[in-house]
Amino acid sequence: MTVQAIIAGAADTAVGKLDGSTCLGLHAEAAASAIADAGLQPADIDGVLCGYSLVEPHLMLSSVFCEYFGITPSYSAAVQAGGATACIMVMQAAALVSAGVCRNVLVVCGDNRLTGLSRDGAVAALAQVGHPQFERPFGFSVPAAYALVAQRYMHDYGATPEHLAAIAVTTRTHAMRHPKAQMRTPITVEDVLASKPIATPLRLLDCCLVSDGAAAVVVSGAAVARDLPRPAVGLLGAGQMNTHEHILAAPSLTDFGCHQSSRQAFGRAGVSPADIDVAEIYDSFTITLLVELESIGFFERGEAGPAIASGALDLGGRLPCNTHGGLLSYAHSGAAGGLFHVVEAVRQLRGEAERRQVADAELAFVHGDGGILSAHCSLVLGRM
Repeated sequence: MTVQAIIAGAADTAVGKLDGSTCLGLHAEAAASAIADAGLQPADIDGVLCGYSLVEPHLMLSSVFCEYFGITPSYSAAVQAGGATACIMVMQAAALVSAGVCRNVLVVCGDNRLTGLSRDGAVAALAQVGHPQFERPFGFSVPAAYALVAQRYMHDYGATPEHLAAIAVTTRTHAMRHPKAQMRTPITVEDVLASKPIATPLRLLDCCLVSDGAAAVVVSGAAVARDLPRPAVGLLGAGQMNTHEHILAAPSLTDFGCHQSSRQAFGRAGVSPADIDVAEIYDSFTITLLVELESIGFFERGEAGPAIASGALDLGGRLPCNTHGGLLSYAHSGAAGGLFHVVEAVRQLRGEAERRQVADAELAFVHGDGGILSAHCSLVLGRM
């Protein structure tokens, strides 16, 4: 197949608790590093796609960022699709360069949720996910919605709390190999099961982190690949699917839009799940990763839990997954959470992942989902 768009540069900032950080400052830091990684100058950027911020919300955050950063691209837009935002922006950036609208599109996300939001502020912001008439008045919370998914999946397929806990342990093991990860203290299945209950059956260590941090990538036309200072990573295929917004309208609690979005991405790339060397899949909760691995087609129904407990997602396993530690152990700072997955995939395909490197990685799969498993976007990336 002919590759029309590549990821020419990728970077992320420090993550975790970054005292004194600001949303726009983090954006600028990640953007400058990604542009330099591509061997470009800010003036070379003629397209900008920016995510959203809870700490500094704005109707035109991309324009605000460009003003702050000192660039005037011919194309600029802000995208808001929850955890699917980052992958959607990469897909959109590829379409822009493939159509000849832009040469180099900067995709950037960041927020300082950990230091910039109070606990009450965070709860109020995330409560907007619930339906104002049929969910919020009854005490809706995002963890409670995912707990419904977990309960139904466990009922239908026999998964256990130990299977969910094995996911948290695996991602923490990956994070221990990453010097920048927010959480690097080892945990066990017993630690997860003993952690604070949040929404049955989910416990504290089944839930993603709250973090400060930002990430950025530069998407360019394939023709520039020969001029890059680092190996180019091609966008081989992408797909999207949105089946619902509110959990009350979900057509299923065990099969989600990642099923369709991944089929599109695999089909456009001309590959299958069995061809993927490393996967970076959105893991807002342990159950998120479990159901998506099966909906995407990496495991048969009911198979993922026992396989993960046996090491299937670790280095050397059947499908090394979330090798940076994911949202559960690396970091989660809003839209940047999904972009951390993209950055990690780029590093794996370049052979730059150091202790967490998957040997001879040539194909990577990245997936983001927003809302309550509502909006989905899948990417297939390949080493060029």
